[in-house]
Amino acid sequence: MGDIVLETERLVLRKVTEGDAALQHRVLNTPAVMQHLGGVKELHEIEAKHAKTLALQARNGFGFMMMIEKASGDLVGHAGMKRVDNEHAPNIGDYEIGWLLREDRWRRGYAYEAMRAVIDWAFGPVGAPHVVALTSEANIGSWKLMEKLGMQRRTDLDFEDPAFPSEDNPVIQYSLTPDQWELAK
Repeated sequence: MGDIVLETERLVLRKVTEGDAALQHRVLNTPAVMQHLGGVKELHEIEAKHAKTLALQARNGFGFMMMIEKASGDLVGHAGMKRVDNEHAPNIGDYEIGWLLREDRWRRGYAYEAMRAVIDWAFGPVGAPHVVALTSEANIGSWKLMEKLGMQRRTDLDFEDPAFPSEDNPVIQYSLTPDQWELAK
């Protein structure tokens, strides 16, 4: 199963491994899942992201992970944390949490379950002073989950990203502090 980082009632979140790009390309890289994430990617693009993730995990001790459903052993998503690295963002270096979930597992609470574990990890062992999450106003499911997690909308952190189509601009951000997280739990 690989190096397990986090575990929830229904999920295992494990480190990305060398062979995961092809699996992610096949299972998660669909028009519906990737709609607000720049669209479906070529395999080489996912391989490059995975190589970057592996390097960041080695350097920082955290990164994005493969989300595995315990009951089936299936890959159901990708979730975790990295540093904000979008050159257009006003808060480069902040701790950024994020997720994506395959379409046939939407509305089952998996993203919420995984992100609760990721946030506990961020504010616990990692020691993040706060976390942010990025999305677009068009990605209603994403920002609704951010709000459910107790995150607060931060219009001061909005930015335009020319890599995304107009319907996914501006990129909007939500943030969460450890104190806000304690209240939201």
